[in-house]
Amino acid sequence: MKKANKNTARLRQPQQKQWRLSFPEDEIKYQWLPLLLDAYAIIDKGVASAISKAEESRKVKLACREGCSECCTTHADIPVYPLELFAIYWYCTEKLTPSATDTLLPRLSSFGKGDQCPFLLNKSCSIHPIRPVACRQFNVFGSPCAPGEDPYYTRRHDVMVPIQGYVNQAFLVMLPFYGINDDLAKKEAIKNNFIHTQARSLKEHKWSGLIKAMKDSL
Repeated sequence: MKKANKNTARLRQPQQKQWRLSFPEDEIKYQWLPLLLDAYAIIDKGVASAISKAEESRKVKLACREGCSECCTTHADIPVYPLELFAIYWYCTEKLTPSATDTLLPRLSSFGKGDQCPFLLNKSCSIHPIRPVACRQFNVFGSPCAPGEDPYYTRRHDVMVPIQGYVNQAFLVMLPFYGINDDLAKKEAIKNNFIHTQARSLKEHKWSGLIKAMKDSL
């Protein structure tokens, strides 16, 4: 039986009233984890700002609501970065509840290209705290997505446009994971879209390694 993990997540509120997810013990154990959580805090702040500006300037309301999962089922291409894959493996092996693990394992085992996101369980993201940047930034205004609709193609004007400054800042924070620590090298990496060259499709990833790791953690 999977042991209960006492190292639960905490939310801390640093400067500028920005909530950041925190796993204190894990962040000491895994040096890459603070990089990702810092980057996600920046991304989330940028998303909040972009939504607020769009609602104010365009007089539209965000359509995305808890329980809506159309984008998780319809999107054929969900980019995920190596650092994010590290987080997904960590979260699935160390943070999921036993019931979520029992449900997710067969989903991953039978997952095939073209299926809905394997981490979508009962219309809810099982890895929501560490969901990829692409998922965090995809927001739709106006009306909710129709079944099977990908509004990026049907009504792109309703899809939130991320604020590039926040995106660049978040990717800058991630760069040490890829061995890029020099300030000049970081600037060049951002300029040349280095992070984007590392992206892979979540729906084309082979999850056999994660399945084994999850089974070993039981």
